[in-house]
Amino acid sequence: MKKSTLMLTRGAMVAATYVLLSLVFQPIQFGIIQFRPSEALVMLPLVMPESILGVTVGCALSNVASPFGALDVVLGSLATLTSAVLTWVLRKKPLLAGLPPVLINALVVPLVFALSGTDDVYLLSALYVGLSEAVVVYALGLPFARLMKKFAK
Repeated sequence: MKKSTLMLTRGAMVAATYVLLSLVFQPIQFGIIQFRPSEALVMLPLVMPESILGVTVGCALSNVASPFGALDVVLGSLATLTSAVLTWVLRKKPLLAGLPPVLINALVVPLVFALSGTDDVYLLSALYVGLSEAVVVYALGLPFARLMKKFAK
């Protein structure tokens, strides 16, 4: 199989997995206290740069179901794209590579809440979102990326 076909297929599989995980965990992924296991996939750029597009497309498709509408589709997807690119840039330092998704989501997700007119307190939302993202990224995403490194050649 050509390398470009393999990379496209992997990216599509990442997008599909992100959407599937988002659908399964939909009840607990859109509030001030959220747990989004699909965000663990944002660590895959450590080993597969093609996953950058996969997580971005997966996030955009998943956020169609968001109660925050188009704002979440656009801003959430841009946050995921930026996080995935920075994770790839920091791929030689995996522990540092988890910081962009944590920090970017901690800043952007509460912004989506605020722009959508919720009464959530921005700093409190940032704290909760950042903590939940850190758990997902470091407890699920980093070990998963390390496991995938053995298979993604």
